[in-house]
Amino acid sequence: MSFTYRVTAIVCRIVFGLYFRWRVLHRERVPLTGPGILAVNHASFLDPPLVGSPLPRMTNYLARENLFRFPVFGSYLRALQAVPVDRDGGGGAGLKAILDRLEAGGLILLFPEGTRTRDGKLQPARAGIGLTVIKSNAPVIPVRIFGSFEAFNRYMKFPRPRKITIQFGEPLYFEKQREEARSCPKPRLKQIYQEIADEIMAAIAKMEPGD
Repeated sequence: MSFTYRVTAIVCRIVFGLYFRWRVLHRERVPLTGPGILAVNHASFLDPPLVGSPLPRMTNYLARENLFRFPVFGSYLRALQAVPVDRDGGGGAGLKAILDRLEAGGLILLFPEGTRTRDGKLQPARAGIGLTVIKSNAPVIPVRIFGSFEAFNRYMKFPRPRKITIQFGEPLYFEKQREEARSCPKPRLKQIYQEIADEIMAAIAKMEPGD
């Protein structure tokens, strides 16, 4: 964990505690070491630090590659060890960077929905997270954030002081799907990607604060 990351996490915890009166439930479900994928519903720009900052280990965030071109902000993203990806996060270079972090034992945050919700409701999952799961050996920890849409959604210019809860779920392993994917035909492989994505979103959807 870099100095910049550590300071950022401390500042986020203070701000989230005072302004949003946040609750963080079951962070102990995140492995302390080894690779892991945090699969999170997406409603706000606040979501990445809301999930990563309360954890005792560093979380690898994704950031659009064009953001790294800005001199100051790009340096800050590099200090956070953010992963550069293209706009849709589906490019080959971005996928390789994600898998490299996982292979090195990193914890990475992904949004199965791909983009922020427009109405506060959960969206269907995209198959991309299924591809990442199959190509790695990392467990998936479903995470649901309650309240970030009301606090700072895509239509707001400034965050509002709404209560936010972050709920970490039990890890998912997908060992059977990985075994089948080793030898199945390509059409079936694409189905497996989507089935995994759907299962992850189902795990997020059934979570309630306090579970």
